[in-house]
Amino acid sequence: MTRFIAVALAAATMALLTGCATPNRIDAELHSIDQGKLPDANVRLNIPGLGPCTDNPNRSLPLNTQQPVTVLVHGCFGSSGLFRGLAQVLAFHGQQTACFTYNDRDSMLLSSAQLNAALDQLGQQMEDKRVTVIGHSQGALVARKALVANRRDAISNRDLKLRLVTVSGPFAGIASANQCGNPLTRLLTLGLIAPMCHIVTGDKWSEITYNSPFILQPGALHPQVDGFLKVVTDERGSCRRSKNGACVKSDEIFSLEEQRNAIIDRDPLTNIVEIKAGHVEIVGDQRVAPVKLIKVLQQNAIIQPTEPERTASLQLLLTQLYGAAN
Repeated sequence: MTRFIAVALAAATMALLTGCATPNRIDAELHSIDQGKLPDANVRLNIPGLGPCTDNPNRSLPLNTQQPVTVLVHGCFGSSGLFRGLAQVLAFHGQQTACFTYNDRDSMLLSSAQLNAALDQLGQQMEDKRVTVIGHSQGALVARKALVANRRDAISNRDLKLRLVTVSGPFAGIASANQCGNPLTRLLTLGLIAPMCHIVTGDKWSEITYNSPFILQPGALHPQVDGFLKVVTDERGSCRRSKNGACVKSDEIFSLEEQRNAIIDRDPLTNIVEIKAGHVEIVGDQRVAPVKLIKVLQQNAIIQPTEPERTASLQLLLTQLYGAAN
């Protein structure tokens, strides 16, 4: 009987433990970003983990060293190419981007250390030291952890001027992973729960639970971070839709409770904006443009305002990128 309970609990956890959105289809032909209003690049960098916001296997990164950079960090099942549309919107406004690519099954402490190292190298190459880091979903956790002060491998480039934006980040831990950190479940499953959680999620499995040190001790942001915009999505009732507008599947991945963390939220540096939007909808997919996120980023001076005479051009760009400008 005990054996049956163990197997049943482990199987139930396997079924629930995703904590990620289903990956979008990646178009292999979309390997470049139009220039838009971007200044001409005067350097081509090769920094581990950083590259253009496309899925082009050539990860060489063209940048203008005299302009700030926005670094985008994807979530699990994500890739740099899934941020191509948002990078194109930034280019339309004359803002250059880079995308951080990492193995989403690795420990997030490792991934955030890799992001740290990439940011340090980027700062060494740039004359303009302003960097904005935007992380979505699991990427939000990686991005924030990279920018905390109380870590041995904290940002070392003292000239960097950093801003942080997180979107739909599960800062309270992922509810479907809670059984992985539950001592009673570990007892009832005869210890099977830990290896099964590892099989499903990889090395990060022990970091995404509600009672992990990663969640309970988020750490204070580095003094070089002068602003933190935390975008929380109310995903209740959201849908991912087909071409004809039919609801195909739920776009509710993380609840409001999963996205809240008292230690992070009460930090005076944290500016919280709550939006009614689905988990994938907020950053855009093949059929939905991220107009809600663009609006919030413009209101908070992350994306430059759109000149009135270019509004129609922006709507056309969104339609070309996403199939709908919403």
